[in-house]
Amino acid sequence: MGFVKSYEEIMAHMRPTADFYDAEMLNVFWETPPEAVKKLLPAPLEPAEHPVAMAFVAWYPATNFDVTYRETALFIMARFRETEGSYCLSMSVTSDMAMAAGREMFGFPKKMADIHYHRDGNTVHGWAERRDIRFMEISATLDGEFNSPDAAELLMKKGIQDDGSFSGKAFNFKYFPAPEGGAFDYQPRLVIQETLFRPSEILLGKGAITITPSPYDPWIDVPVVRMLGAMYTRGNNSMLGGRVAAESDFMPFLPHAFLKWDVK
Repeated sequence: MGFVKSYEEIMAHMRPTADFYDAEMLNVFWETPPEAVKKLLPAPLEPAEHPVAMAFVAWYPATNFDVTYRETALFIMARFRETEGSYCLSMSVTSDMAMAAGREMFGFPKKMADIHYHRDGNTVHGWAERRDIRFMEISATLDGEFNSPDAAELLMKKGIQDDGSFSGKAFNFKYFPAPEGGAFDYQPRLVIQETLFRPSEILLGKGAITITPSPYDPWIDVPVVRMLGAMYTRGNNSMLGGRVAAESDFMPFLPHAFLKWDVK
């Protein structure tokens, strides 16, 4: 115990995965303008085949790292070489420990926020607020049908495994400003991290999202062209270890280096 830990204490808290038990997540998907995706992706990431964005609101009632919290996030689909995944533009949480772990280990652009999540039968609703602005609000009616007829093929083309599990890869960049000011401590590093989802319940439906302009959480930069659909899951999720896949030159990356801070 205390500020200085023994080797045994450190190893007792090491976990090969970050596990979430009986986690509830509502995901909504939409098409956004291709030019928006191109503008928002830092090199070496490139746009995916389709300009799809995704937002979620989640409730994590139990974890293996002694934290319970709610979370929201915004992603756009992207690829790095032959790897397809999603680039995280924004992530908000209700726990300071969840914020620190995700930012420091994987580079997730996490901030603290007030987050609401509620399910009532086949309807799910959630929102996030920061600096007195409710910058995102999502909802879904889980009636088994997506908003758009072609959404199932577009969103679930890789399918779900025989045991009901599926996985997704997230792209993030780790970077810190130099203590002297100016540039970075080191070249920004592209991190690829995979999460395994083992749902006990999956429900599909029609989704909706309302995005309110905010100078601190500019989700409005990813506008809705066409709503695709919504997916609700409840089950156990595991965040696997990540890897540094590439580095970016700091000058081209600089315009993208403000996801973690409130900079107008």
